[in-house]
Amino acid sequence: MKKNVETFIGCDAEYEAAKIVMFGAPFDSTTSYRPGARFGSASIRHESYGLETYSLYQDRDLEDCEIFDSGDLELCFGSSEAALSDIRDRATEILEDGKLPFMIGGEHLVTLGAVRAAVTKYPELHIIHFDAHADLRDDYLGAKLSHACVLRRCHELVGDGKIHQFCIRSGERAEFAFAKEHTDMHPFSFDGLQEVVEELAGKQVPVYFTIDLDCLDPSVLPGTGTPEAGGVTFLELLEAMKQVAKTNIVGVDVNELAPMLDVSGVSTATACKVIRELLLVLQD
Repeated sequence: MKKNVETFIGCDAEYEAAKIVMFGAPFDSTTSYRPGARFGSASIRHESYGLETYSLYQDRDLEDCEIFDSGDLELCFGSSEAALSDIRDRATEILEDGKLPFMIGGEHLVTLGAVRAAVTKYPELHIIHFDAHADLRDDYLGAKLSHACVLRRCHELVGDGKIHQFCIRSGERAEFAFAKEHTDMHPFSFDGLQEVVEELAGKQVPVYFTIDLDCLDPSVLPGTGTPEAGGVTFLELLEAMKQVAKTNIVGVDVNELAPMLDVSGVSTATACKVIRELLLVLQD
């Protein structure tokens, strides 16, 4: 695996030395409202150079970390299953080499490819999910593979009680009925996260951590395909990420930035900062 020409800032270690391996999944073919997330990973990588590698929040520096950025996958926009297969292959390769896959989307459907890889290696996998949307529809306009259905498809892989959802504030009535029976949903905020983390950390179960950036309020990050009022702040998200880092994380993704939907560039800058802080909390 070769280093990308333009890496996320501070993520230029050699593959063999790296503990975390980043890759982009530029796919948005099932986006249900405003497209553009396929450009998120490249934009984040390019604009990351507006940041410092040092975080005052954590007194840590990416220059002290061993992170490898392999760049964006070349995904088939005409076939969701083909794209998911390529994502699964890349995540599997990273996991088999004993490293942590860190994927940047792309729309949220890309998570399914990485979860397929993670659950193969870790059958007892749990998922911690930050999002504005439940993503628990059985289908969207007849399509089973949609960003609106991604956590429903993940549930089919991991089973009841293993998906822990936070910040959810949008979805169909049927999705919330399904969640009541099958997932651990905490709507609107991060209330309950500490208890979930303590339980998972105590059992040392493997955790896949997925962040849809629309968990943030659109006043903080408007550049996303389906913005929903009532979200969390950047600092609330940072504290929540610190909590999740106490668990046994085996895979991570950050997705749903659509950079052209915010011409100010603030959404991309915020996404870069989220990723910097997440990379640093994962050093524990």
